[in-house]
Amino acid sequence: MKRFGIFMMMGALMLVMAACGAEKGNSSTGSSDTSTGDDKKTYIVGIDTTYPPFEFEVDGEYTGIDIDLITAIAENQGIEIKFDAMDFGGIIPAMQADQLDIAIAGMSITDDRKKVVNFSDPYFEAGLTLVVAAETADIESIEDLKGKTIAAKNGTTGAKFAQEHEAEYGYKLVLFDDSPAMFQEVSNGSAAALIEDYPVISYAISQNDLDLQVIGDRLNGDQYGIAVLKGKNSDVLQKINDGLQDLRDSGEYDKILAKYLAE
Repeated sequence: MKRFGIFMMMGALMLVMAACGAEKGNSSTGSSDTSTGDDKKTYIVGIDTTYPPFEFEVDGEYTGIDIDLITAIAENQGIEIKFDAMDFGGIIPAMQADQLDIAIAGMSITDDRKKVVNFSDPYFEAGLTLVVAAETADIESIEDLKGKTIAAKNGTTGAKFAQEHEAEYGYKLVLFDDSPAMFQEVSNGSAAALIEDYPVISYAISQNDLDLQVIGDRLNGDQYGIAVLKGKNSDVLQKINDGLQDLRDSGEYDKILAKYLAE
């Protein structure tokens, strides 16, 4: 009986140990599943921080209309985002290389870009304008640029417009990778004029006391959109549109614009 009892006790102990082992394994699996369930995708957002008032940097912090807007949309829709700053011309190639999920960079909605990306609902009405040095008196419109050099920022609709009309108006186009260098080219007389989005250059002139002036009428109408790569992230694009509409309805959208574009 004792031997039987000992065997019974040993058997019971082994069953308890096996049960504990099984419970421990289940607990580990459960922890892993919970961790996976708690992990939230972080969407990488491409920006160009040389583009105030939409995107710029102050004391190491990103700020501007685009930054505040996409941050507010993300909070509204409960999604996580992380910014990746780069030259504007590199943003769409970075999306194609799967390095970015979203782009917000004062990006105009164009048919050419629609071949590569899907845009959100428009979030800003813009337009191109002609800019010359403050002391310039002999240029009043784009028709006065024949034989002169003009500047534009690489990869922008301003550059595209300038390229498409170069033969028509007889100017020579020089492209730059960043706005400050382009502004300097006109300020120091190396270029007669530049083409830039109206809100961007108006803000730059007023905030930085640039030796520049806006002349003539808008060269075109323009709308900015938030982009995702065509065929990808359609779910987050829908959230972006939903969040944008919520911000418009609540008045938060107008507050963001007023913060940077107040008269």
